[in-house]
Amino acid sequence: MTPAQFLGRVKRGEVPPVSLFLGQEGYNRKRCRAAVIAACSVAPETFDAVETSLAAIIDDARAMSLFASERVMFVVNAEAAMPRISRSAATSTDDEDEGTGAPGDAGVLDAYVRNPTPGVTLIFEASRWDFEGEDKTKVERGRKFYGAIPDPVEFRRFSVDEARAELDRMARAMKVQLDPAAAQTLAEALGADVGRISVELEKLALYGKPIGADELPLLVPDARLSTIFVLVSALGRRDRARALEALEALVREEEYLPLALMFLATQFRTALVVKEANLRSAQQVQGHFQRQGTQMFGSRAEQLWATAAKFSTKQLERGLKLIFEADRDLRSARPDDRTVMESFVVKLCG
Repeated sequence: MTPAQFLGRVKRGEVPPVSLFLGQEGYNRKRCRAAVIAACSVAPETFDAVETSLAAIIDDARAMSLFASERVMFVVNAEAAMPRISRSAATSTDDEDEGTGAPGDAGVLDAYVRNPTPGVTLIFEASRWDFEGEDKTKVERGRKFYGAIPDPVEFRRFSVDEARAELDRMARAMKVQLDPAAAQTLAEALGADVGRISVELEKLALYGKPIGADELPLLVPDARLSTIFVLVSALGRRDRARALEALEALVREEEYLPLALMFLATQFRTALVVKEANLRSAQQVQGHFQRQGTQMFGSRAEQLWATAAKFSTKQLERGLKLIFEADRDLRSARPDDRTVMESFVVKLCG
């Protein structure tokens, strides 16, 4: 089911008693969340599958409340409810993504889906993995585990063209005047992340003047950094095509590629520390580094946690080795920076 189809059901008052939100795209997931909360008119409850077992969550959903006839329960990090896979079935990247659930939990979920508690809306959010690259097999494993839930809602990433169309729609609604070149640049620089685009448009609405391609870098100064994170995310999925698209965007933005590589090195090294410390959330990342005397904003901790979640320990170590080789090649006599970086992307995604 697409987010638009789910929103249509909610609008008609047909909120499913149990749903699965599958995929990383955050803009439509936020819209679907808000639609469910508005339709049910109750304060949502949030459970973390990392901290609470699936059986305990189902037991809570079964419990009838004396004070409310309706409940909306969101279960984040739903991948953690999946049981561990056998070593013989594991791949080189599965060891970092094994769940902690019990083998019988799927049966508990199946029994609940067949007979859900009246008035309870239960939504599982599995947002760790994407539908492309190496994540594809993991998504299918998650889909199979939650197979008792009919019609999972798939939150797929926007293409640049889709993001540009949504950007134009939001700009008209917010009365932001962007010329076509500025709109295309914004969509590409933010990696077609519509959630981020909506935030930047809200800021641009305060400018109150028409915005061209020349003004855009001054009004959205961290757009290039966003493109680098798109590159990191694509590399983590081993999505070669998306990674090369992000690299192409950096080249068009005239980003100094050795500086981008240095940022990647810092990101990989710090993510490796997160792995070795066995940190399981952005909050744990922030607390760990602050205890070490390193101040860290919440947004930075989110970025590090996202990178650590994307890469296995072996992938980070291999990535650092390839970064060293790319840095050496960039320092050689008369290097072609773009060719060196493209070679680095192909090797890491290989």
